Amino acid sequence: MRLSDGTAGRLPAGIARGCYDRHAQRAGIVHLGIGAFHRAHQASYTDAAMAAGDRDWAITGVSLRSRQVHDQLFPQDGLYTVTERQAGGAAVRLIGAVTGVIVAPDAPARAIAALTAPDTRIVTLTVTEKGYAAPDPADRAAAGAAPRSIYDYLAQAVVGRHDAGLAPLTLVSCDNLSDNGGVLRRRLAAHLDIVAPRHRRWFEDEWACPATMVDRIVPATTAADLDLVADALGLRDEGAVVTEPYAQWVIENRFAGPRPRWDMVGATFVDDVTPFETAKLRMLNGAHSALAYLGLARGYAFVHQAIADPDIAALVGRLMRDEAAPSIRTGPGQDLDRYADLLLARFRNPALPHRLIQIAADGSQKIGARWLAPLAANRAQGRPSPAILHALAAWVTFVRGDGHPVSDPHAGMLAQAWRQGGADGVIDTLFAPSGLFGPDLALSPDERADLRDRLAPTAA
Repeated sequence: MRLSDGTAGRLPAGIARGCYDRHAQRAGIVHLGIGAFHRAHQASYTDAAMAAGDRDWAITGVSLRSRQVHDQLFPQDGLYTVTERQAGGAAVRLIGAVTGVIVAPDAPARAIAALTAPDTRIVTLTVTEKGYAAPDPADRAAAGAAPRSIYDYLAQAVVGRHDAGLAPLTLVSCDNLSDNGGVLRRRLAAHLDIVAPRHRRWFEDEWACPATMVDRIVPATTAADLDLVADALGLRDEGAVVTEPYAQWVIENRFAGPRPRWDMVGATFVDDVTPFETAKLRMLNGAHSALAYLGLARGYAFVHQAIADPDIAALVGRLMRDEAAPSIRTGPGQDLDRYADLLLARFRNPALPHRLIQIAADGSQKIGARWLAPLAANRAQGRPSPAILHALAAWVTFVRGDGHPVSDPHAGMLAQAWRQGGADGVIDTLFAPSGLFGPDLALSPDERADLRDRLAPTAA
């Protein structure tokens, strides 16, 4: 038997749920890209806000590609559960915030109607970084044709709302993209300049695109997960998502109109998201990369295994607290020492195994912002960065590819640098002023010598 409005009353008493009439709530939010992350993150925050007394923020989800989420949630009246797993048990919550799902390729007019509905006040997006690419002119939807990108849908929303005399919207990007709100704003404005130039000024003057920082680990739901959830519910939930207890949402306080009281249930509204983005990049992501390369070198497969190694844990702690944190200009109320404590607790959670080899992929695209930028900031302030250099040595050793494949866009160049020049060659190829990372992120001569010494056991 499937979870639905008609069967939800059969759920065990231990399943948490919000006590509000979900069908009495007007749909104030349209979400583009309704995948697992949105259901575990923004929709969960919205459900909790309505459970705390906020009203009329029900979500209409729009799937931009496949019917999968529609087919999961439509038979369940939009209901699904979020299971938070940690060592020692799991907590399950019924989420009622999603009251409709539209498959945009099948019904583009319905998607546009949702965006131009008078009750809609906010559009949230999780469309992945690729979804923000400016459309090629050859792929841009012609006048009257079906939309092909988020910019086509949003441009029609701008035109439709303006011409109907409706209020402007707030577009809240929730993707892991630096300055995500600014990117969305600039590219949509450029798109409007081509497809609806007389509406561009209204968009720029009246609409809002706040920047955000989002954080929660939400793995793809497996068949085994669905079976475990069914055992806990006594009902089948094909839309279930499984995640960690931790969640963070930092939102620039820039809205074109009303907003949900997400701050009542853990979100943070700030004037500037940048310090929080930087902390996530240099502390969370920087520590993850260090765990990956150091852990793989010692034969570990998962994050929770690597952080259980006392040597690795000590080094990661120093990297976060002593080297990454001092390089960050903090915002009001931002406590980086507490943030490091929370991150270490997350890393130790064995209930959501996070594979090191996945984190290790594409290192040349990641370590500049995660390690080299804080290292450069520390150098400018006269502070050493031995933990970062130790992690760099582990990465440089990893990309040599001895006994394992290297998934990196520069894998061939890195392997060739090792073959032709050994440790000296690869260090110069990467970290000299003329190297891969450029002069701004280059290591100093002393740092390159330090790195060479750390590579000595494997540099032959």
